[in-house]
Amino acid sequence: MGDAGTKVIKKVDSLCPVCLKVIGASIVARGDDVFLEKTCEGHGRWSVPLWRGEPRYEDWARPKDPVQPEVLYGRVEKGKGCPYDCGLCASHRQYPCSVLLEVTDRCNLNCPVCFADTPRDRPNAGEPPRSTIAWWYDRVIQAAGPCNIQLSGGEPTLRDDLPEIIALGVEKGFSFIQVNTNGLVIAQRSDYAGMLRDAGLSTVFLQFDGTDDRIYRELRGRPLMHEKMAAIERCAAAGLGVILVPTLAAGINTGNIGSMVRFAVKMSPVVRGIHFQPLSHFGRYPVAAYSSLRFTLPEVIRAIEEQAGDISGKWNFLPPGTENDHCSFHGSFIVMPGGKLKCTSPSASACCGNRDGRQGLLRTISTVARQWSPGGACRQPGGAAERPAGGLTEPRFSDGDVIDLDAFLQRGRDYGFSISCMAFQDVWNLDIERLRDCCISIMSPDGRLIPFCAYNLTSETGKTLYRGRFHEKDAPR
Repeated sequence: MGDAGTKVIKKVDSLCPVCLKVIGASIVARGDDVFLEKTCEGHGRWSVPLWRGEPRYEDWARPKDPVQPEVLYGRVEKGKGCPYDCGLCASHRQYPCSVLLEVTDRCNLNCPVCFADTPRDRPNAGEPPRSTIAWWYDRVIQAAGPCNIQLSGGEPTLRDDLPEIIALGVEKGFSFIQVNTNGLVIAQRSDYAGMLRDAGLSTVFLQFDGTDDRIYRELRGRPLMHEKMAAIERCAAAGLGVILVPTLAAGINTGNIGSMVRFAVKMSPVVRGIHFQPLSHFGRYPVAAYSSLRFTLPEVIRAIEEQAGDISGKWNFLPPGTENDHCSFHGSFIVMPGGKLKCTSPSASACCGNRDGRQGLLRTISTVARQWSPGGACRQPGGAAERPAGGLTEPRFSDGDVIDLDAFLQRGRDYGFSISCMAFQDVWNLDIERLRDCCISIMSPDGRLIPFCAYNLTSETGKTLYRGRFHEKDAPR
């Protein structure tokens, strides 16, 4: 115990936000809130909120046994170690479940918020050739097997050969490939979504920060709601699934969470779910890393329940089965006729019985691929964006007390819906123990797998550990 009313939960290692030196830290509880506290002798003291309110930090747990990857591209140098020698290294405790390949540095927006700090209208320098991307695919297969692939950037749709890159991934053995995109090119080109689908794309991971253009002006620098709607409609017409991906900034769009959930449900079955990402302070962000601007996992859960509580009789969000317990939550649903959500998430006791970390990883990979890929209704000619939730005709699920199981299961396949959230770490709230459990990696230009949060770590002065420090000299051309 520390001061009166303060409980030290555990001691961890973190980094100084200024010099990026490894320093000791404590995770402490004060009432219902939990903070990471640390001191660097040369640069000061920090107390950063990790968790606010219910469900309690210490109750949010899903036991799992660590699994060390067999193929390691990172070598630990004497006197260094985690997090300086990622690749992955021998200290890591999970295989990758998802790998990002950054296929371009160019972008067609100049957002005030950007984890990659991507410059606008950059020429092709930094855009890897397809031979390098083929090598990256091979490196992922060797180290992680056919996990889920995210093609990212920059803005990947600015590459004229993006369909060929997708097709190459399918040829290499990846069955689930998604594109992280702002959606502008998809909205502008009537044939583009169909080209991506024909190449083998599974899902569009669409930047979507709210239902109000005021939000886009603050986070993206311009109104974008019209383009977001057009992109969703293009995907519906092509039979592509969409996941909406809001970056949550406290006080800017956190009051819009319920409206975003309602919108996503209304746009089912083309929209397969919504994946929230609270703002992390790395790359480019508009303000200093003040504690008041942070929005934690339990606050997202409560905002969903409070702002959209009437569209589901039960929410039942669960800790992750793959990454560290305090990194994320997820819930599975079916969009029922009339637009209500029926929760299909298992109970906490049912989901937490198996501790096998490798099996948990494989379940996560298959579940994400199944839930985020388009269902049969989304593949119908003409798409689904303009149809009300429930389709053109409402199926009968029961006749009196008799349930039509086949109709219900078909509904689940066509109108499955997920709500999830990933709380990435930045240099202020970094817990190296959590970093070792990461299952989301970025492929570096020289062919290493770097945990997402480590790759994007940015100091108070703009210094990075990994991003921008690699060259493609070691990659085949």
